Amino acid sequence: AAVPQQGIPDYTPVIEKALALPGFTAAQVAAQPDRTVTVGFARNAVLSVAETVVNAVKAGNIRHFFLIGGCDGAKPGRSYYTELVEKVPDDCVVLTLACGKFRFFDRNLGEVAGLPRLMDVGQCNDAYSAIQIAIALANAFEVDVNELPLSMILSWYEQKAVAILLTLLHLGIKNIRLGPTLPAFISPNVFKLLSDTYQLQPITTPEQDLAACLA
Repeated sequence: AAVPQQGIPDYTPVIEKALALPGFTAAQVAAQPDRTVTVGFARNAVLSVAETVVNAVKAGNIRHFFLIGGCDGAKPGRSYYTELVEKVPDDCVVLTLACGKFRFFDRNLGEVAGLPRLMDVGQCNDAYSAIQIAIALANAFEVDVNELPLSMILSWYEQKAVAILLTLLHLGIKNIRLGPTLPAFISPNVFKLLSDTYQLQPITTPEQDLAACLA
C-alpha cells in the first residue's frame, strides 16, 4: 500500500475494494430501459421559442411558471423540492437550475403547448439566464417581472446562493420562497425587513405553497 503523506488520507483500501467488486454485467446494463434527460434550456434556447410561450400563456394553455432550484445538501427537508415538482399541475412549466435540480431533473413531466414542462436552465452560474428569461417574458407581456405568472422557490446552502439571492433582491424581485431553512445571517429583524420590503418568505409544505402561488 502507498505510504500516506502527512495530512492526506490513504484511500488505497477503498480503491482496491472498488476494483475488486464485480460491478454491473453487460446483461444487467442491457436490461435497463433507455432513459435520456434533456438539458440546455438557457436563455437563448428558451427565448428562441418566446413567441410560442407567449401565445400559450395568452391562450390559457400555460397557467404558471415555477423557477425551482438552488443548492442541494443532506439536511432533512430538501425532499420538499422533489414533492413540489411532482405536484405542479400539468398546465404549468418548471424552470430549474443549480445543484438542487438533481433531486428531480430526471422526472418525465411531459409537455404543455408543445414545450417541455421541465426545462433545465443550467447550473448556479446560469442564474443570469433565468433572470434574462424572466425579463424577456415581462417585456413581451409589457408588465413588471413581479407581475408575471412566475413563482421562485429556491433552496440555499452556501455563500454563492446567498449572493444570488441578494442579486435578485437588488433587482426588486419579490415573493421569493426560500428553504429548507433560512440562512443563519437572517436574524428576526433582518427577516422582518426582507419580508416587509420584498415579501421574502420561508417554504411551508408543497401543497400550501402551490395553492398560494396559483391563487
